Amino acid sequence: MDAFARIPPDWTEKAVHAQEFCCPTCRASTAEAEQVWINRRAPVFTEDHRRKWQEFYQCQCGTVWWAWSSDRPPTTLKKPDTPDPFEPFPGDWMF
Repeated sequence: MDAFARIPPDWTEKAVHAQEFCCPTCRASTAEAEQVWINRRAPVFTEDHRRKWQEFYQCQCGTVWWAWSSDRPPTTLKKPDTPDPFEPFPGDWMF
């Protein structure tokens, strides 16, 4: 499964919006997901002009859920001064 495929996989059709950034049924983290798809073709712009995307996850418990990329909790896997790979450079548009 390509998380960045242009066409959404069929399993995303039954996704529910998670209020927290984890499976709404079993509370598993994204690292435990069986499949992932990120909808990069339809960004939403926030009040501060940053982009956010829908991230879809198929959990090991069978629940399919999505959340906004901007709701992702902070990570210790990258240094604070490292640019976010999902935030393009100024003027870099993905159409």
